Amino acid sequence: MFKRILIANRGEIAVRIIRTCKELGIEAVAIYSDVDASSLHVKLADHAICIGSSKASESYLNIQNILAAATSLHCDAIHPGFGFLSENAQFARLVEECGMKFIGPKGSVIDKMGNKAMARQIMIEAGVPVVPGSQGIVKDVQEAKDVAMKIGYPILIKASAGGGGRGMRKAFSPEEFEQAFATAKAEAKACFNDDAMYLEKLILNPKHIEFQILADTYGNVIHLGERDCSIQRRNQKMIEESPSKALTASLREKMGNDAVRAAKGAGYTNAGTIEYVLDSEGNYYFIEMNTRIQVEHPVTEMVTGVDLIREQIRIAAGQRLGLKQANVMLQGHAIECRINAEKPSENFRPSPGLVKGVHLPGGLGVRIDTTLYQGYLVSPHYDSMVAKVIVHGTNRLEAIRRMRRVLSELVIDGIDTNQELQYMILHHNEYVKGNFDTGFIEAHLDSLVDE
Repeated sequence: MFKRILIANRGEIAVRIIRTCKELGIEAVAIYSDVDASSLHVKLADHAICIGSSKASESYLNIQNILAAATSLHCDAIHPGFGFLSENAQFARLVEECGMKFIGPKGSVIDKMGNKAMARQIMIEAGVPVVPGSQGIVKDVQEAKDVAMKIGYPILIKASAGGGGRGMRKAFSPEEFEQAFATAKAEAKACFNDDAMYLEKLILNPKHIEFQILADTYGNVIHLGERDCSIQRRNQKMIEESPSKALTASLREKMGNDAVRAAKGAGYTNAGTIEYVLDSEGNYYFIEMNTRIQVEHPVTEMVTGVDLIREQIRIAAGQRLGLKQANVMLQGHAIECRINAEKPSENFRPSPGLVKGVHLPGGLGVRIDTTLYQGYLVSPHYDSMVAKVIVHGTNRLEAIRRMRRVLSELVIDGIDTNQELQYMILHHNEYVKGNFDTGFIEAHLDSLVDE
């Protein structure tokens, strides 16, 4: 087992990883930018080192500085968390070249699965259903228009290197295709420095269902059930739950088996997520694989009792999976709400600033993952998520009622958040009945947001 791990991240995920390291008797090393010097992950770590300025490119994305910090402090491994360098294949390779373990898949696998067009082909070869679309990258707008006519509208234009909803546009007719293609391509170039594009048939208002997988280096692969991530704004998730009300036991088994098949086809190791869209007729299609721990991993932990960060560390240290598929049981129901520093009534405008007061709820089945404390300064330089509120109940209705109670008790003074919007969603009849899809917020935002 490792003696010292550097966490190449910040915020609540860094705190989350530090906590598991401490429980495993492993020293945790935090990195931080100059504006994060007083952050909770810095205070909790055994060692902390400043690696640059507030700009992510000069700190949390600065591979040279991160590796220099890890080697100078004699770390055995690096955990990338999510975001930043977590899906950077070159970073994964350099960590290994520096004599440390990268807690995640091999760089070659990140390369394959990070290229959405290549990942799609791997899934086809593995026998996993994929959304009808282009055969790989489209070379220019004319080829893209020709492919779109063959597939049939509506079309989803996607960046091959994309993620987080960036480099993605919808086109419902040939008349709007060219502009949508150009916009998606430009955004992909700006965000990923890679404007390679491919096309998929747009599945209108699907469910977004993802399966958590774990794979060790001995060929053992299991899934830990699904998460329903359909409540989204701007293609970014807001509420996640497990299990999904939309899945029958037989459909869950089928989708889970395909997720395992997908991971094996990719030669995958460590924790990862197979993401599907599910249409109203029960047809599901692979859309992408996330080669890292997910923001919403706590809901899986709540219903399975498995510490996913611990399993990541164990797998990277060369240990075998401690679980077999037959031993994975989903108990009860879990829901996660992402609390973002933003103002929903003003088109989700970011709301950084000084946190003047905080009250974090508690009670049976309640978990809060956050770095917030009174006097904490929410920086404008990074992602707006400031907390994750997770609850567990014996069934979905109990979990919903518990989350309502927790959200009503949560206090974050000094900044705007989406807390009230989350509370309103939890009371919406269609959400309670399970009648929601990825278009839910877009369809109901006006009635949910109090100006």
